[in-house]
Amino acid sequence: MRRKLIVSLVGIMVVAYGALLLTIITDSKPALGLDLQGGISVTQQPKPGTDYSDESLDLAVEKIRERVDSLGVAEPEILRQGDTIVVNLPGVQNQQQAVELVQVTGQVYLRPVLAQCQVLDTSPTSTTVAGSSTTSAATSTTAAGGPSRAVSAGNTTTTAATEPTTAATDTSTTVAGDTTTTVGIVPVAAPATSTTTPALDENGVPVQESDPNNNQLLPVFSSDPPEYCYVGPQQGTGEVFTNANAVIIPGKGWGVTVDLRGGAEGEDIWNNLARQCYNAEATCPTQQISIDLDGTLQSVATVQQEQFTGSVEISGSFSENEAKNLARVLNSGSLPVQLQLQSVQNVSPSLGKDSLRAAVISGLFGVLLVLIFMVAYYRLLGLIVAIGITVSGALLWGIITWLSTTNGLALSLAGIAGIIVSVGVTVDSYVVFFERLKDEVRSGKTMRNSAQRGFQGAWRTIVIADLVSLIGALVLWYLTVGAVRGFAFFLGLSTLCDLIVAYFFTRPMVLLLARTRWMERQKVMGIEVTATQGASS
Repeated sequence: MRRKLIVSLVGIMVVAYGALLLTIITDSKPALGLDLQGGISVTQQPKPGTDYSDESLDLAVEKIRERVDSLGVAEPEILRQGDTIVVNLPGVQNQQQAVELVQVTGQVYLRPVLAQCQVLDTSPTSTTVAGSSTTSAATSTTAAGGPSRAVSAGNTTTTAATEPTTAATDTSTTVAGDTTTTVGIVPVAAPATSTTTPALDENGVPVQESDPNNNQLLPVFSSDPPEYCYVGPQQGTGEVFTNANAVIIPGKGWGVTVDLRGGAEGEDIWNNLARQCYNAEATCPTQQISIDLDGTLQSVATVQQEQFTGSVEISGSFSENEAKNLARVLNSGSLPVQLQLQSVQNVSPSLGKDSLRAAVISGLFGVLLVLIFMVAYYRLLGLIVAIGITVSGALLWGIITWLSTTNGLALSLAGIAGIIVSVGVTVDSYVVFFERLKDEVRSGKTMRNSAQRGFQGAWRTIVIADLVSLIGALVLWYLTVGAVRGFAFFLGLSTLCDLIVAYFFTRPMVLLLARTRWMERQKVMGIEVTATQGASS
């Protein structure tokens, strides 16, 4: 029994203090939220009088998150509060940059593919730049065929697969700024020359928003390795679609079926583009249609027939998640959301630092007062509370730092408030145990027996009390957003740490001390342990 207690005590202290030491050695710290670090908060809402769907708003949130993440904004917070989208950008001070970053159109465009999609060669000896005033060439000799899908009517069984194609070195050159551009082996009109140097993504390709009226080189969503397609001006929007669903198509696996609106609003627009691609006309030489959402091609599909009536079936090597994502994009495109700015709020770094300093000082002062009271009231056992709080703090700091590094958790002012409130929960656990221990000692039992029986009786109460706090934290986290959710998360996390520390630190520490002669002879918990009590069992 003694050995198990020692292993438990040493184990929790090694884990807690080891995690703290690791964060110090690696110079790791929790990421701070907007209210502690400073930055910009942007609030957007749909334009009054416009129709939109829940899918449109959800997709707008995802597109904003993708755009923010791609440009390396640290620990952003993108929230949907009803029909309002709030974007908090810690560390960003340029207001205009923040506004441009979060504005998405939510509009889906149907664009013909002018050349086979390719994995671009972006090695130091070969650079491809589109939309720039710089002329450069790619020397890659192999162009991947791209993520071609089959597009057919709902009752067709034809499927298509696109094999990788090989392009000779002299025909795989991309030149921007001339009157024509060669991509693969298909000559097409060159994109407009940019007057500024564009930002490049991790593949050395310009990051650009959708420009539906000009030719563009755009990335394909979730392609691995990353592929890019040269697409022409849009010839329709996602409003031609309605009621898209991800389904298992017999003999083809996962795919998407989507209905077309009737007449000039749907079928006529789609069939006009489908005819051009099916006949490989100059405006669509690859026989492929791309679905563009905010500068990213969500799908590239090969047209299998010239005329469609009622619905379209998109099939290919879809996974279930890919099919559901495409269906959501098409549903969003049928009712695109048009967002407008409601407010742009700057939070200065100095204000964030002042808030952090005030929170830390108030937290430490509150903990210090609690410890003074515990030592004055429980004497020696009050020191156990002090050590236990440092163990809880070290464990909590390590967990928060790890979650911040791996899952993007940001520590906000509300989160600090949740941690401070949890100190009361932690101290309550000690009070319940120590009061039960005092009752056992007063009844004439030895300290050793009192400690064992006292913890057994107190543990049930501690678990129930902490479960009440956890349930409250979970309800708050599930039903709320923003700062209140941060408060609930850190309160729940701190409560879980309290349960762990109570069982693996407080229990073995008190039980081991209760076995010592020195403990038997001292005044503990403000009670004089008499010789008669020390000898009784």
